Amino acid sequence: MLAKPEDVVDRDREWGLLTEFVTDPDPAMRLGIMSGRRRHGKSYLLQALSDRVGGLYVTAVREEGRLPAIQRFSDAIATHAGLRPGTLRLTDWREVLSNALDVTARSQTPLLVILCGSAMSVMHELLSGTKPLRGRAVIDLRLGAFDYRASRAFWQIDNPLVALQVHAVLGGAPGYRPVAARPHPNDGFASWLTRTLLDPGRAVYSRTETEYLLREDPRITHHTLYYDILTAIAQGASTPTKIGAALERQRNAVTHPLGVLESTSYIQREQDILRPRHPVITLADPVIRFNQLITLPQAAIVEQGFAEEAWQVAAPTFNSKILAPHFEDLARAFTRRYAHTLLPDGLPGPVGTTEVADPAARTKHEVDVIALALGERPQAPRVRIALLGEAKATAARRGTGDLQRLERIRTLLTDQGYDTTGTTLALFSLHGFYPDLVESAAGREDLLLVDLATLYGVG
Repeated sequence: MLAKPEDVVDRDREWGLLTEFVTDPDPAMRLGIMSGRRRHGKSYLLQALSDRVGGLYVTAVREEGRLPAIQRFSDAIATHAGLRPGTLRLTDWREVLSNALDVTARSQTPLLVILCGSAMSVMHELLSGTKPLRGRAVIDLRLGAFDYRASRAFWQIDNPLVALQVHAVLGGAPGYRPVAARPHPNDGFASWLTRTLLDPGRAVYSRTETEYLLREDPRITHHTLYYDILTAIAQGASTPTKIGAALERQRNAVTHPLGVLESTSYIQREQDILRPRHPVITLADPVIRFNQLITLPQAAIVEQGFAEEAWQVAAPTFNSKILAPHFEDLARAFTRRYAHTLLPDGLPGPVGTTEVADPAARTKHEVDVIALALGERPQAPRVRIALLGEAKATAARRGTGDLQRLERIRTLLTDQGYDTTGTTLALFSLHGFYPDLVESAAGREDLLLVDLATLYGVG
């Protein structure tokens, strides 16, 4: 395997897959597809791979006309073959690719082509149905964001709380660091935020960035409709019917746009892990979520240069509608990826959320984190439950009352026929735990306390 360059952070699995692709001695022409959201580092990774193997990397320009694009690509092939730019005068893409094949054949090396793009629908359709490339691609790599721990390391943020806050507004897209720079330890999150996502002069200004993101997919043509849908979801509409009602439209009028937004990972549908219910629709892209909840409602004063004042007004919304659900997301991510080192049975199975009825109290309990045992299927009857968790991003520490609530939920699930004999109870807290709860956890094998240090693996 080719050694990964030191400046390529994380991406070990992706680098291994790509280097296996380019070092395979098979002489036949091979094709790879890479897709991923804007600023996920696709170009950076492929440029590093190309440099490592002496390949040719060419960037497409959307606004460029057909003939200039062909000529620029032809010049790139000529230069790569040791010829002067302008040597190849071609007018058809078939001729261009044929010449690329000829250049490769003279070098006695197999032709390897990796097509890469951010327009997810376009990239996915390349291999669908009756498309000519269907069945010809060796790899179909979808490059995701860094996970929250890798993101903190990449941004070099020492304070886990600041790392969480930055991740809540930018996610794990590595391409934001060069245009936003990391928060200075002496400034804090609020000062950094007003200089970046709330500064109309910055490339990372959330209104500008959201517009770029929505333009990435050619299916998004009626921008007003899509913005309205995103705003409705941001304000709490969580089903197609509720979203349609918020827009004063029929449910079927928003079905296609919701499908587009889900395929681009700008929204997500979360299924109850225990019971078949309508999935809950939420905003998945942190920048879009921040834009719809914070920037747009305050746009008038933000664009007049009053970012600090806008943030003071919007901070409560940030804490309740962005930071709190994001902390719950990371609690589930921790359970999927890291909790196996702390759980008695090791790696859990599917992780998600659920809602548990409490007939005696005439209420329902929302469970922030639930993990089934490894091998169990979601919504199957009488499944084994590995973990029940509550994640709270409030300023208060968690105490025995939170533990008692989880114990009550575990009892209810036992009464409903679920296997809870090996269930671990987990409390996730942004600001730690009261001493009596810590003391209780020290004497119990079924109780896990996860603070920010544990969440980020630094304590």
